[in-house]
Amino acid sequence: MKLPRSIAGWTIAVFGVLALVMGAVGLLWPEAQLRMLGFEVPETRAVGDHTGTFLLASSMAAFNMGVYYLLATVTEWRVFYRFTVVFRLVTFTVFTIAVLADIAPDRFFGVAAWEGLGAVATAIGLRLDARRGIPAGRVGSSDGAGTTAVAEEGTGPTGAAPADAVR
Repeated sequence: MKLPRSIAGWTIAVFGVLALVMGAVGLLWPEAQLRMLGFEVPETRAVGDHTGTFLLASSMAAFNMGVYYLLATVTEWRVFYRFTVVFRLVTFTVFTIAVLADIAPDRFFGVAAWEGLGAVATAIGLRLDARRGIPAGRVGSSDGAGTTAVAEEGTGPTGAAPADAVR
């Protein structure tokens, strides 16, 4: 896998790796995941308690999200970076409200804080990258040797504007 080429890319990569790892933990060792989040892990579950099913679904979603974030990093998909800032702030708000309303345990606020801080870090990274003039993308060489040339801002390999050129 290629390393990120921008500050914002690094923030997305870190979140992607952690989402992938936490998703894997939830799939392979669900009790540990529940304990990390501050939830009780009873010896037996009542009939109709679908905590395991919900954790399975959530963990698989986190695992997949990690893959998506890493793919966005490899392709330096900056529109995705900006999109995550908004929705991670929404996630921060919803999770914080869940803790304050006693819907989730206090330890769950750590998840909210992680989302909020990650959103702010990516926003700052995007701002710093823009000041440094980080291009929207790169053009690979035709021989596939791995050398790259910087693409002109707002143009793809064929000269057409890529999807993330729209601001």
